[in-house]
Amino acid sequence: MGRLLARGVIGGLFIGHGMQKLLGWFGGPGLDGAAQMMDSLELRPGRRNAVAASISEAAGGAMLAAGFLTPVAAAALIGTMITAIRKVHLKNGLWNAGGGYEFNLALIAATLAIVDGGPGPLSLEGALGIDDTGWPSALGALAAGAAGSTLVIELGRRQTVSAPEPPAPAPSAAASAEQAVAQEAVTS
Repeated sequence: MGRLLARGVIGGLFIGHGMQKLLGWFGGPGLDGAAQMMDSLELRPGRRNAVAASISEAAGGAMLAAGFLTPVAAAALIGTMITAIRKVHLKNGLWNAGGGYEFNLALIAATLAIVDGGPGPLSLEGALGIDDTGWPSALGALAAGAAGSTLVIELGRRQTVSAPEPPAPAPSAAASAEQAVAQEAVTS
């Protein structure tokens, strides 16, 4: 029952966090706000990264809560948490009171503990007879999450901010007169 409770709470929090970004639920910014935030963090293009983070958190949270493909779910969730630590919280130190990364770190540790111990018999993996647990699976989930975070950050760093296209120059008075004459000739 303890693993079921942990999976439900942790997975549920991740589902909510993803839906804040994706749909603006629970006081979240929605996709447009999340995209702007991603751009400001140099995770470009912002909209694509906002969608990816939202889906990683919501789907990964649902998979964790259900106890289905737990190492895969953990890798997705760990990747978003490592990215949040690196791009937002690291500069603020450890403690959450100062905007630090303690909460992200606690979620990573809890997720790894679930992978290491397995989701338990009250899970989809338990019902299907899947036993992909232990420290090698946890280490693999951590490595995959860290690699995914590094890839996302590096790709965002390489994306240039596209400047808006300059407006087309206004036609000169002579060009406007020529266009008017040509239009009148066509309609006559």
